[in-house]
Amino acid sequence: MRAFSVVRGTAIPLDRSNVDTDQIIPAKHLKRIERTGYGEFAFEAWRQDPDFVLNDSRFKGARIMLTRANFGSGSSREHAVWALTGLGIEALIGEDFADIFKNNCFQSGVLTIERPKEDIDHLMNLVQSDPAVELVVDLPAQTIGTPDGSWSRRFEIDPFRKYRLLRGLDDISMTLEYVSDIESYEATRPSWMTA
Repeated sequence: MRAFSVVRGTAIPLDRSNVDTDQIIPAKHLKRIERTGYGEFAFEAWRQDPDFVLNDSRFKGARIMLTRANFGSGSSREHAVWALTGLGIEALIGEDFADIFKNNCFQSGVLTIERPKEDIDHLMNLVQSDPAVELVVDLPAQTIGTPDGSWSRRFEIDPFRKYRLLRGLDDISMTLEYVSDIESYEATRPSWMTA
């Protein structure tokens, strides 16, 4: 997992509530086991609409996605997060996220930030009126805002999750940080316990 620190870039304003994982990535694309290559299938059904936000070239290359309430509901597939990272998304800012989806984001190094509706309204309006506007997501400072500082908000995050994101530690790499302790313990275990 890649370490997360500061993300500065444009944002995709996905102005819809109750976006579930089936809408993010259709089930027919879940037969693969790789974590990459899902971006082209993200929001596949919605992309049939020429006016869908991802079809707007002004939002190409965005690193942040703005969402509404209950984003990521539905089944617990990790593929939904992999589809978003395949689009280049590194941070999601929304009213709230489904618990399992939020945890899957965390396990894949994607930061989810929950903000009140008023803040999301402001950000949606800002980005929709000027798709070139950049936002800054600063995990060490726990802030989101505009580069010029004209709008800024602090966000909360569990300290342990922050620690892991800053260091790019998933469950496996977290365990690997203790390899020398594990090896020391194993070297002192009686042989009858290793059989």
